Amino acid sequence: MKKLSFLLLNLLFLINLQSNAQTSVATKKPDLATQRLEQELESIAKLAKGKVGICALHLESGKQVSLNLQERFPMASTVKVAIAVQLFTLIEQGKLSLMTMTDLQPSDLHPGSGTLDVLFAKPGVQLSVQNLLELMMVISDNSATDILLRLVGGTEAVQNRVKALGINGMSVDRTIIQLLADLDGITLPPSSQWTLGFYAKLDSATTPAMKRAATAKLVTDPRDTSTPEAMVNLLTQIYRGTALKPESRALLLGVMERCRGGAARLKGYLPPNTVIAHKTGSLDGAATDDVGIITLPGDAGHIAIAVFVGDSPMPLAEREQVIAHSARSIYDYFLYQTPAISTATR
Repeated sequence: MKKLSFLLLNLLFLINLQSNAQTSVATKKPDLATQRLEQELESIAKLAKGKVGICALHLESGKQVSLNLQERFPMASTVKVAIAVQLFTLIEQGKLSLMTMTDLQPSDLHPGSGTLDVLFAKPGVQLSVQNLLELMMVISDNSATDILLRLVGGTEAVQNRVKALGINGMSVDRTIIQLLADLDGITLPPSSQWTLGFYAKLDSATTPAMKRAATAKLVTDPRDTSTPEAMVNLLTQIYRGTALKPESRALLLGVMERCRGGAARLKGYLPPNTVIAHKTGSLDGAATDDVGIITLPGDAGHIAIAVFVGDSPMPLAEREQVIAHSARSIYDYFLYQTPAISTATR
């Protein structure tokens, strides 16, 4: 009996010891360098005078830093990364090709598409899927985006692809023209009535008060939003080859490296010639975003990063400074505090 009691006491002691060890791990504080970085990011974010979301993952080690990791932010044009993933998925399945040609219709000319204005004035013009992809990702052309969105099956198909990748916290709901119409306080007529210049006429009929009300409504709209965590999850799966095959991955990242926008955002304070595959997004003061993959020099690895600046009263230059300062702080942290490479990512 005494022996049994002794064994029970030992068992209880071991269970208590294991429980304390698990609690200790769960409550373990970040190291000093990580704490300082997180404090710096919080300080930088205050400059926006609005909510800022950040997620940065060192892809080789799995080490992550964040701010408002699971808060929702309007994606704006960063949603085009998800559209591109669905596009390449269909190409891999043989349902589309980069050489697939599509006719340009007058109803396809949407706001934010100055590059295509001349082409729409000429009947019978066609563009390849590759042309449309370049326009969507490099100069963020909205007409090209909505044409591709139609070709890949619409927003529901993109959302289903995101879900199939196991990504939670990202919602793809509207075409770009519908998103812009909601931002501008415009009620769109049936697409059969979309002729050249129709949107500009509708826009000229809206008042400043209507636009302010529409913007205020969009800020709280859960549609077409993402958490920083979800966007970095998508970028990570692209980089690691779980979202796309190697050839598709290389093509998409190559296009994203040619992105012409956002010179003052993620790129703003990074060293010259830093390789970054990224996509920007903007909805006036409601959203100022930049997401992508930064290549660190030498063998220091890569960073998947998303910085979302939500509704902010500050001028664009100030909002972009928040993104640029955050990116540089994160860049330096992972460059000089390069974590050990995880066996899971080798």
